[in-house]
Amino acid sequence: METTTMTDEQRKTIAIEYLRRLDRGVSVFDLFDDHAEVYFPKWGIASGRASFEKLFTDLGSIVSKFKHDLAYLNVIQQGDMVVVEGTSYGTSKGGVDWRAGVSHAGRWCDVFEIRGFKIQRCFIYLDPDYEGADTERYPWLAR
Repeated sequence: METTTMTDEQRKTIAIEYLRRLDRGVSVFDLFDDHAEVYFPKWGIASGRASFEKLFTDLGSIVSKFKHDLAYLNVIQQGDMVVVEGTSYGTSKGGVDWRAGVSHAGRWCDVFEIRGFKIQRCFIYLDPDYEGADTERYPWLAR
């Protein structure tokens, strides 16, 4: 049983630090509990450190650079849960740029559970089709 009490501000700080490290290309793994679960669309749920390290390595194979618009985040907190909604921009490995509000990609929402100063769960919700290539199944994107 966890006996260390965290404040809402401490939880929020860890969630924002995760985003900052991603933007700088710095490892985020020490922010996570070794048994954490991480979800990414079209990848699934990674359970445990080896699995979520593989997930982030796989994501690095489709995105060459990205940044979160940290000045414009919506943060909602309740207990151990921190929900962060925001926008991003970047370039895919294929050289296609995306930016929230300009292309269909770039809007995201991350749901964290943070206890004991570690991320226990991080479920990432976004459209992983950064290049906008999946137009055949969505006719409104071909217009």
